[in-house]
Amino acid sequence: MQFRHRLRSRLILSFLFFGTLLSVLFAVAVMFLQSWIEDALIARTLEQELDQYLAELRQDPSLIEPFYSRIQGYVTRPGRAEIVPAAFRALPTGVHDVTTNGAVFKAAVRKEGDLWAFLTYDISENRELSRRLLWALAGAVLLFSLLSLALGLWSAGRVMAPVSSLARRLESLEGTEGKLDLARYFPDDEVGQLATVVDEYSLKLHELVERDKAFNADVSHELRTPLTVISGATELLLGQPNLSPRMRERLLRIARAARQSSDMTTALLHLVRAERGSAGEASNQDVGQIVAQLLENYQPLIEDRPLTLSVHVDQPLNVIAPEAVISVVLGNLLGNAVRYTHEGSVEIEVAHGQVQILDTGPGIAPEDLPYVFDRHFRGQQAGGKGSGLGLSIVKRLCDLYDWRIEFVNRRDRSGLVVTVSFFPDLEALPS
Repeated sequence: MQFRHRLRSRLILSFLFFGTLLSVLFAVAVMFLQSWIEDALIARTLEQELDQYLAELRQDPSLIEPFYSRIQGYVTRPGRAEIVPAAFRALPTGVHDVTTNGAVFKAAVRKEGDLWAFLTYDISENRELSRRLLWALAGAVLLFSLLSLALGLWSAGRVMAPVSSLARRLESLEGTEGKLDLARYFPDDEVGQLATVVDEYSLKLHELVERDKAFNADVSHELRTPLTVISGATELLLGQPNLSPRMRERLLRIARAARQSSDMTTALLHLVRAERGSAGEASNQDVGQIVAQLLENYQPLIEDRPLTLSVHVDQPLNVIAPEAVISVVLGNLLGNAVRYTHEGSVEIEVAHGQVQILDTGPGIAPEDLPYVFDRHFRGQQAGGKGSGLGLSIVKRLCDLYDWRIEFVNRRDRSGLVVTVSFFPDLEALPS
């Protein structure tokens, strides 16, 4: 739910942010203009009044000082400014802001050679009005922010409604094959175009999957036929009493290769179809027996190397899965252990719902461990030839059957431990 409404949240936050930003900018502009215009008007008025009074005073020395309810004027001689309040006496010529006795004044001062003139204007009431205006603008910003939020909620709901409807229809059609036909539910707008693209992509994907299934079924069928012929012919030849040991060994290799190819074909077919096998194939399999057979198959690959293969069944292990899948998974892992271990031992332990393969080979570099299941990846210590697909196929089969596979270097750096857990969920339960 959080990720599905992420775009809606962005739209709401965008409306709220821009609405609040514009309101704040407007309030700041109003306060700045009000303060600037007020100060400029008062300063200009005081200067004009003072200049006019001084000009009239020079023409008529008997002219009295100006006096208003909020404006006070003082005219004196240099050095005789006792009549002027102390807060204004030392001010130079110009217009000044003065705060005294809790009141705020705007003071215009003219200090000429023979006359000093002061004109003060009480702007305390103006400042109080400015504070009230500031609070009023703050309330307006809050109000417009709430309006922006409400508009964002309404607009996001309107904008996201078609997208949410498309997502719900897609969820309801999960697992549906063929054409989805979503476009007919939406108008010819951006969402309608998206629905049309999804319909077309779904149809192409369905056709591709069907062709892939048909191809794999045909290939599997075509491969099984010659493999069956090879296996049957090999069994007949092995039944001949006059076979030499060397010929018998070669026939056994052919039989093992045919069996491995047949198992791999079956496993890949399940993997491509994402199927766990039919009721007949997915029967109860004795893993210990399968491991023993695999060990016998890989024994000839040791040749003259000082390497021993052994299996220890501490506890019987039965798994419901096709025998071919188990053989491919364990056979690939055992084959890698035999291939990369030049001396020492390869031990297989069957117990407690899992199979462990322990070898005394070079192990895997720690920086390569996260990538061992990547297609075509071959580690730094991998020698010889190989496509790098075996472990990728093993991992995909384990994922299909919810098995867990883990590679860990041995603590003494004398090899590798590979663990296949067939019941990982049961292992997580408290004992």
